[in-house]
Amino acid sequence: MFTKVLIANRGEIALRIHRACQEMGIRTVAVHSTADATAMHVRLADESVCIGPPSARDSYLNVAAILSAATITGAEAIHPGYGFLSENARFAEMVEAHGLTFIGPSPDHIRMMGDKIAAKDAMRRLGVPLVPGSPGALASLEEAREVADSIKYPVLIKAAAGGGGRGMKVAQDESELEEAWRVARTEAKAAFGDDSVYMEKYLDRPRHIELQVMADGHGNVVHFGERDCSLQRRHQKLVEEAGSPVLSPAQRDALGATVTAALKQLGYRNAGTLEFLYQDEQFAFIEMNTRLQVEHPVTEMVCGVDLVREQLRVAAGERLGYTQDDVRFNGHAIECRITAEDPLTFAPSPGRVTTYHAPGGLGVRVDSALYAGYAVPPHYDSLVGKLIVHGANRAEAIARARRALDEMVVAGINTTIPLHHRIMADPEFQAGDYNIHWLERFVARQEENR
Repeated sequence: MFTKVLIANRGEIALRIHRACQEMGIRTVAVHSTADATAMHVRLADESVCIGPPSARDSYLNVAAILSAATITGAEAIHPGYGFLSENARFAEMVEAHGLTFIGPSPDHIRMMGDKIAAKDAMRRLGVPLVPGSPGALASLEEAREVADSIKYPVLIKAAAGGGGRGMKVAQDESELEEAWRVARTEAKAAFGDDSVYMEKYLDRPRHIELQVMADGHGNVVHFGERDCSLQRRHQKLVEEAGSPVLSPAQRDALGATVTAALKQLGYRNAGTLEFLYQDEQFAFIEMNTRLQVEHPVTEMVCGVDLVREQLRVAAGERLGYTQDDVRFNGHAIECRITAEDPLTFAPSPGRVTTYHAPGGLGVRVDSALYAGYAVPPHYDSLVGKLIVHGANRAEAIARARRALDEMVVAGINTTIPLHHRIMADPEFQAGDYNIHWLERFVARQEENR
């Protein structure tokens, strides 16, 4: 096992990784920008190194600075967390070239799954169901018209090299196709430096279901069940659940068997999440994230497994030490992402936190790097914390989330806590009656009624 790990990230995920390392007796190195000099992960790490100014490009994306920090501190491995360099195959290669261990999948698998077309092609060959669409990148507008005619409108044009809603446009009919094609390619080029796009059938009421997997590189692959991540605004998740309100254990087992068999054939290693659209009791693969997910705590709550600890063990060459039959699913968990944004307009709200109180009690977990007096910087993602609750069933988990939200205090900045209050109280959400378009309509109604 490693004796020292550098954490190439910031905020709550850096703190989460530090805690797992600390419990395993592993010393930690925090890297930080000048804007994060007083951040909690910097305060708690065994060592810290400033790697640049506030701009992420000059700090958390500065590969040379991160590798230098690892070298001068004697770190043996680098954990990238999520975001920033976590799915950068070139970074993973450079880490390994410097004699360090990258705590994640192989560079080849990161590269394969980072290209949405290559990922879909691999999953097609391995028997994983897909959304109907183009077999590869669209070479021309004429080809786009031909594919759209074959799979029928509406269709979705998507960037091959990215995600998060960028480079993604819907064409309801032929009259909208040319504009969708043009805008998607322009956005893809601006966001990812690659204007390649492909096409999928647009599903009108799907749920977003993802499956958490862990593989040890020795041929052992297990899944830790599904998460329902359908509550999204502009393709950004806001609330996640484990498991899904609409899936049966039999459906979970069938999907899990298909996915684990595919990853065994790939020779995959470390954590991964396969994302699917689910409609009319059919699953369709859309992408794979070759890293830890923001929403991993809900899986940990229902399975009783520390996913970061497992990442560290696997990266150190250890075997999983358990089989799929050993994985048990207990109760229901919900995560509310707390962001420093206005709860109605979603305008960013950086600033100094004057008061902070985290809720507690049975089945309540808060992953956050906030503290009273901390100044939330304007330079990074607005996520400032995650409230995770667990209950014996979904109704109990919702009741616990509502109680915990009542207790949670973050003063001095605006947060989305009030929005989560309203979501948890909504009858449709409580009935589990929602899809990926539900939250947009819900937010629109809130704005109309204010």
